[in-house]
Amino acid sequence: MRRTRLWIFAVAAAVIVGGGALIGLGMRDDSGGTGGGFLPSSLSFGDDGRAPSAAPSPTGPSPEELAKAKRAAQAKKLDAALKKLAATAPEFSVAILDKKTGERYSYRGAERYDTASIVKAQVLACLLLKSQDAGREPTSGEMNLARPMIRLSDNNATTSLFQHLGGRGAITKCNQRLGLTQTTVNTAWGLTKTTVNDQVKLLSELVDTKGPLDADSRKTAFTLMNSVDDAQDWGVPSIAQAGEAATVKNGWDTRSADGGLWAINTIGRVVSSDKETDVSVAVLSHNNQSMESGIALVEKVAKLTRQHLEY
Repeated sequence: MRRTRLWIFAVAAAVIVGGGALIGLGMRDDSGGTGGGFLPSSLSFGDDGRAPSAAPSPTGPSPEELAKAKRAAQAKKLDAALKKLAATAPEFSVAILDKKTGERYSYRGAERYDTASIVKAQVLACLLLKSQDAGREPTSGEMNLARPMIRLSDNNATTSLFQHLGGRGAITKCNQRLGLTQTTVNTAWGLTKTTVNDQVKLLSELVDTKGPLDADSRKTAFTLMNSVDDAQDWGVPSIAQAGEAATVKNGWDTRSADGGLWAINTIGRVVSSDKETDVSVAVLSHNNQSMESGIALVEKVAKLTRQHLEY
């Protein structure tokens, strides 16, 4: 009888020890920490008692994640290419806005430059806004100034419109409506200071269906900037491919303060009829030895952005 009791006690002890081991196992989660007393899901059995199937393998990055990684790699290569060029070239900045993808890129985007004649695109936008505010189209007299201002870069026409609109104060208020936060208007309009980031913002406002310019104003801006004189058809248009249209406003000037060196700027858009390409581009530069070398520089910079960003 004594032996029987000892045997029962031994069996009971084994059950208690074994149960404790199972409880101890159940309180360890997949990371090795303590849980709530249940087996990890990877070790649990189904209602039918069968062993669990293996967890599905990861599906890999999403298409969006792959696209983001590709764009980051492209931007990194473009950074390297522009830095290499900058080591031997006059100072420049560039910004890109791809309307199709919403992606932006800028190199030295907040550096400030004299606008020279690219400010005329701002003056045009302000003229169109003023007309809208008055509930009318631009008058024939206003358009007789706007056309040569954009197509021929006529300085006298620009001065007349600049004063007609209210001068520095009025253009500054207009720029605020357009979201230009890094542009400082000068009474001598060609010495207005701006950045490529602001110029790309301006270009986007000229086409934004939800922006301040209505459809007629956007059409007018496109028509004028798409039909500049052949002698001024350089800069951004140099990167347009077959079947694409380009808009542009260029600026060029020399200043005695810069030792007679040239400021060469180009802003505009490249767009295809199927909207597969819809990109705003701004390249600003100064301290160029000549107008010709400055044009070559801004076109090279623009071409590098297209090559590396693949738009």
